[in-house]
Amino acid sequence: MRARKPTKGDTGSGVPAPASEVPETPDVPEGTRAVLDGNEINRALTRIAHEVLERTKGGEHVTLLGIPSRGVPLAERLARRIEQVEDLSVPFGSLDITMYRDDLHLAPARALGKTEIPAGGLDDRTVVLVDDVLFSGRTVRAALDALGDLGRPRAVQLAVLVDRGHRELPIRADYVGKNLPTSLREGVTVLLSETDGQDAVLLGPAKARPSPALPSPATALKGHASRAVPPSYRDPRSSSASSPGTGTTADSADNAGSKEGDA
Repeated sequence: MRARKPTKGDTGSGVPAPASEVPETPDVPEGTRAVLDGNEINRALTRIAHEVLERTKGGEHVTLLGIPSRGVPLAERLARRIEQVEDLSVPFGSLDITMYRDDLHLAPARALGKTEIPAGGLDDRTVVLVDDVLFSGRTVRAALDALGDLGRPRAVQLAVLVDRGHRELPIRADYVGKNLPTSLREGVTVLLSETDGQDAVLLGPAKARPSPALPSPATALKGHASRAVPPSYRDPRSSSASSPGTGTTADSADNAGSKEGDA
């Protein structure tokens, strides 16, 4: 008698696997492939939750702050997992970094996100920043600047679902769900059920990065003209700046006074 070939969702013994163990098949757009499905994302977050508890000695003074947009639901998921494991309610919130980004001049105007700090603030807390993908490190740099305006944590750590490499700043993650080697021609997209209706991490062609907008010739000429020396300007250091027989002109006297004050 030949053994029956197990089918998807079947343990091989004729008993269907629990729904939580059945691999989800994400809806993958053409030209991309899934590198993590929903179950794998859940396992990665569970592992990160255990690592946070271990490194922070029980997580008693931990605050989780998600970086919008997908870092926020990830922070909430981590808080729930920590509570399940340790029976500890970990405060979580969100940290908007829009006005701290260094690429505001490269892209159209961005909508401001929410910054929600849990009751009790951030002073003397171990703040774990949570984001979906770690790439150049510039988002995390902006988050650190924003955090500095809100309090003085005891320590700041970083948890990411995916680290794809290609750092441009000396920043590394303390907790990583998956290290994913990529090329700059590839893009990583994280989908979450809270924002996208499904859980998946997709790898596909990279989107074009914005480049600085060059000023038009008219704007450039206008800016150059505004920096030109006006015809009426007189250099107080030159002999031509003094009126004959009167000593010092009013313009050069003002300059002399300002120099004295500066000294």
